[in-house]
Amino acid sequence: MPLDKAFQRGYYEEMVSLIRNLFGNALKTNDALQFAVLTGCLRISKESIFTGLNNLNVMTVSDPYFCDSFGFTDDEVRELLRFYGLEEFHNTMRDWYDGYQFGTASIYCPWDVIKYVQILLRDREAEPENYWANTSGNDLVRHFIEKANKNTKAEIEQLVNGGTIIKNIKKELTYREIDDSIENVWSVLFATGYLTQRGRSSGKQLRLTIPNKEIRELFIDLVKDWFKETSRADLSKIEKFCKAFPDGDAVLIEEMLCDYLWDSISVRDTAVRRNRKENFYHGMLLGLLQSQGNWLIQSNAELGEGYSDISICTSNRTEIVIELKYADDGNLEKGCREALKQIEERKYAIGLQRKGMKNIIKYGIAFCEKECMVAMA
Repeated sequence: MPLDKAFQRGYYEEMVSLIRNLFGNALKTNDALQFAVLTGCLRISKESIFTGLNNLNVMTVSDPYFCDSFGFTDDEVRELLRFYGLEEFHNTMRDWYDGYQFGTASIYCPWDVIKYVQILLRDREAEPENYWANTSGNDLVRHFIEKANKNTKAEIEQLVNGGTIIKNIKKELTYREIDDSIENVWSVLFATGYLTQRGRSSGKQLRLTIPNKEIRELFIDLVKDWFKETSRADLSKIEKFCKAFPDGDAVLIEEMLCDYLWDSISVRDTAVRRNRKENFYHGMLLGLLQSQGNWLIQSNAELGEGYSDISICTSNRTEIVIELKYADDGNLEKGCREALKQIEERKYAIGLQRKGMKNIIKYGIAFCEKECMVAMA
């Protein structure tokens, strides 16, 4: 949207003036125009863009008007899948692209449905993807996450983990008012489709949640980026953390990792697959270690008879192998044992020895929510 880009790039006032003149000529004195529909995210009627236009009928996603007209309903998606012989993908389609509550209707994102059907017709093994990220700018969301305080971060974590939050939604919010309060983030996220409602609480308060897996994945990626940026800001602390790996200081690694977990937003939704849980911690640890520019760091590299989670060749030719586990039952000690056992059974270290590495350090790291344990062999 032009106003969104203008807000992000610092020429908002100029864009408001341009659009005011454009709409004035196109809508106000246009004898050839009988009816017009304008769509967008935030309300702009208070920006004096429509000077001279009266009786605008403004309808939002929480209103019951035309609630099934701007996306696909479940019946329409079923009919589409049936037409192309893709009925078995209905549950996947629903989990990834449904969940938007428009008035009283549950709506699928039509662009995502069409794109996924398009690829399935050529590859029935294709996994669902985040098509939203390729068509929608995430600058506004990142803008708020960077400004988030501890309470806001805790609420974002609650959402990412499948929960709901109750918030006051300002339907009349404009771009000029966005930065007045960090609480405006919820109105913006709701209006732009990153959050949807699951019923009212009282007055203008709505129960907000992430609508589906696609948007959840997008949030996780944004949160991981946020974590990397904020954690790298303390370079001396990162240096100390990384140095502990070739030094064999498992106690310090565990202590600092636990600190990072408690300061960050984690992903621990029990509804996601185990490998998705491990992926978050994998990405977090990889982001911290990659601050060492003179280390050769490989993720999921082929070693021995398998693929190690992380392998590191330091500047003094010390090789480090790291295997991660997510402890669903909370038994971190057991998770560390399983990680080290996998290193031995799949002969990761032997693969490195064949490459001429003499000093090899093996770490098994287990995570559960915001807790971790580090074991070394």
